[in-house]
Amino acid sequence: MIKISRRNLLRKIPVISISSLLFAVSITGRAEAQVSLTAAAKANMIIVWKSKRRMGLFFNRKLIKLYRIRLGFNPIGHKQKEGDGKTPEGRYFITHHNPNSAYHKSLGLSYPNKDDKMEAKKRKESPGKDIFIHGGPKNVFLHFFKDWTNGCIAVLDNEIEEIYKLVPDGTVVYIYS
Repeated sequence: MIKISRRNLLRKIPVISISSLLFAVSITGRAEAQVSLTAAAKANMIIVWKSKRRMGLFFNRKLIKLYRIRLGFNPIGHKQKEGDGKTPEGRYFITHHNPNSAYHKSLGLSYPNKDDKMEAKKRKESPGKDIFIHGGPKNVFLHFFKDWTNGCIAVLDNEIEEIYKLVPDGTVVYIYS
C-alpha cells in the first residue's frame, strides 16, 4: 500500500489544489487509477517523490496517473557528480522525446541546470548528464526489487509508452527527496 503523508504533500507541493490533493490521497492504494480527461489532454506537470518511489502526471493540478518508479542505484540525496548513482532533486523540464532509447523509449530531463553546473564547477567535478525518464530493463524482475539506473527515473515499458504520449516537451518536472 502506498503511504503519502498529507502534511508532506502540503508542505512540499503548495501548487496543488486541495481537491487534487484529496484525490491523490484517495487513490494511493490504486496506482492504476486515472482522472477522466478528454483524449486531447496532456500532462503539464510531473512530480516525483523519490522516497515513495512514485511519479505522478498532472494536468491543471489534477492527477492523471500515478506510477511506481525505480531510481539511481544510490538514490538518497541530490545528484552531485557523474557516476554517483543519484537521481537529481529540484525543478527540471522535459527537453526531448527519444524513440530510440536503450531502454525502450525515454524523455530527456534538463539536468544539469545552471545551479547544478555551478555547484559542480565549485567542486571541480562533472555534474553528469543524460538523465531520463525511461522504460525498464530487459529483466523486468530487476525493476520490482531494487533501484537499478545510473540516476534516471525508470518505469515499465508499457508505462513509458503511455507517458511518452501524455507528456509534451517543456513539461515541468519537480523531483523531491
